[in-house]
Amino acid sequence: MLMSLKSSAKPYGLVLLVSIVCIALYFAPFDSTLAYRKAAIAQGEWWRLLTGNLLHTNAWHLAMNLGGLWVLAFLHEIHYRAANFSLLFVLLCLLQGLGLYWGFPTLLGYVGLSGMLHGLVTYGALKDIQRGIRSGYLLLVGVCAKVAYEQIYGASKQISQLIDARVATESHLVGVFTGILVFIGYKLIRRWSK
Repeated sequence: MLMSLKSSAKPYGLVLLVSIVCIALYFAPFDSTLAYRKAAIAQGEWWRLLTGNLLHTNAWHLAMNLGGLWVLAFLHEIHYRAANFSLLFVLLCLLQGLGLYWGFPTLLGYVGLSGMLHGLVTYGALKDIQRGIRSGYLLLVGVCAKVAYEQIYGASKQISQLIDARVATESHLVGVFTGILVFIGYKLIRRWSK
């Protein structure tokens, strides 16, 4: 009975924990030790691949990212339980950091959840499609079109001003690819385990 309760737990506990951690880190001076900094990662500070996702440039950046995380958790809650959502969150954050590190050598610094959120929305859209939920196609086309637009024309100047930083559109592109990669990896593992 206890096992079935644990396995059916929704992802909101982790979303709440991530929210609390992000808010706490916003008010604590950890940017110098936790932010994604390419040079520091090259020196062996690999934790920055993960922790850079949890830091934000200002209150607007924090609010937008945490709002997006909660919306996506509600939107795709049918696909997640606490354990698989936790694993998905960590994988997307880690792959986000690795993708930026290997794929965009000129990007020297990064903070925020937006890249991981693009991975989460992509993964959720693919899970929708897999379950026969047609809106998944619209969501997938929408996120891909948004990222393609950003790669060609850049991010909105208003958003850059709002978060007081350049929007790292590279992270959004990496996020879409990591969402697809994790979805394919999960399907392959499920197939091999059968």
